[in-house]
Amino acid sequence: MSARDLLSDPCWQGSDLGHPLPDATHAVSVALPRWRDVIAYEEHDPDCRGALRAVYPRFGQHPLLKRLAARSLQAAGVADSSGFSSWAYPNQAAAEAALAHCRRQSPEGQTRLLPINGLICLIADATSTPAAKAFWQHTGLGASSRLAAIALGEDTASSESAGDAARSRVIQRLARIYGCDVDAVSLHPSGMTALHRALQLVSALRPSRPVLQIGFPYVDVLKLPQVVFSGAELLLDDSEAEVSGALERLQPSAVVVELPSNPLLRCVDLPTVARLAHQQGIPVIADDTIGSGININALPHSDLVFSSLTKSFAGRGDVLAGSLVLSHHSRWREQLAASVKALQPLAQLAGNDAIALDQGSEDVGERVHRLNANTLFLAERLRLHPAVANLFHPGECENFRALQRPGGGHGCLLSFELRGGSQTAQRVYDALQVCKGPSLGTAFTLVCPYVLLAHYEELSWANSCGVPSHLLRVSVGLEHPQDLWERFQRAFEEI
Repeated sequence: MSARDLLSDPCWQGSDLGHPLPDATHAVSVALPRWRDVIAYEEHDPDCRGALRAVYPRFGQHPLLKRLAARSLQAAGVADSSGFSSWAYPNQAAAEAALAHCRRQSPEGQTRLLPINGLICLIADATSTPAAKAFWQHTGLGASSRLAAIALGEDTASSESAGDAARSRVIQRLARIYGCDVDAVSLHPSGMTALHRALQLVSALRPSRPVLQIGFPYVDVLKLPQVVFSGAELLLDDSEAEVSGALERLQPSAVVVELPSNPLLRCVDLPTVARLAHQQGIPVIADDTIGSGININALPHSDLVFSSLTKSFAGRGDVLAGSLVLSHHSRWREQLAASVKALQPLAQLAGNDAIALDQGSEDVGERVHRLNANTLFLAERLRLHPAVANLFHPGECENFRALQRPGGGHGCLLSFELRGGSQTAQRVYDALQVCKGPSLGTAFTLVCPYVLLAHYEELSWANSCGVPSHLLRVSVGLEHPQDLWERFQRAFEEI
């Protein structure tokens, strides 16, 4: 049976709850087609959670990883009802880092490592499980679903040469995009693992210092340094005076910025932020996942640029991966390069994942430009619709435009608020005939109430930052743009 074509047959109705997005074994998104499904998911409703045939990696365990966890707990002699959990890692180094984190956070807990079928499982009791889950989520170092399939005997590992060749092709592709040497590019099991590596490198330059993140944060970009490294402070006011004062007061290990922010799609004034940071000897780490290295060039102002290749670069929605680029403009490039050689990464991108990433990204240049055009088409129409109160798109941000490459677009994301607030948003969301779930950058359009998914436990705080819970975020796909717009128009008729 062929996979479901989500461009023409999207998962948008209640009966689609839990369907993998895409319709593939290693999907990184899952259908939450109704507003009440999103709430049920966040409230850990057992019926909702039990219906999920996929999950966004890091926020939960893929069904294959759940099966491997159950097998490891059985091998450890632990009953399912005991409160113990199991977290598979690709190698000893990553598992030992997770173990050390749990023992720091919960010294009274019981944790140990158990090898199983080529992977290493962290076994954690109920006391240590929150720390184990946090490390898994924030670092992205956990074993991938493809590694789990191999461990369960349901797939075969690629040959070492095939994995190396795929990694090499992807690195060469990224080097062409960024206009840098291949030696400046490294691949990682996820975007968050790439940030973990960046924080590891800057910590060698400026040890035991927190980071300063400027602009509304993606939850784990802020949580990773807060929970796993030496802390982080968030600065929402990106005015020159506030940034300068925060840098002088905090003296952080690095400044972290997202280009643009998620979900309001605003950019900080990166050249100014970088000038202020560099004047005080502080490196800058930039996340260009949403903007895309094809559209913007952050390297002249940043010392390290990381990206989640899971999104627009891969485009398939069925592989987790990340990249880190060391800028040749950085005054610390030699020191950072020396740290790259001296500090071994905790995990590398697995061969089977690298092959999937290579295959998915072959057409990345042409595909990203189509996503740019389709998103701009939809943004222009939404902006003029009387039901739309606010439209957020990077094309409206002067700071984003200042970073654009010649011929570059604005990426695949837009967000909007509807007049009438939450009740109107719920009706439109339920009626939209597109796929609905987390993630972005796929060939098929994905809509979600992003703030509910990313900040459910801190909605009041998000609202105080100008990010309301009824905002709808759209990752625009490769559907015919007029057809996609007509789907939105039909949904607006429910208002």
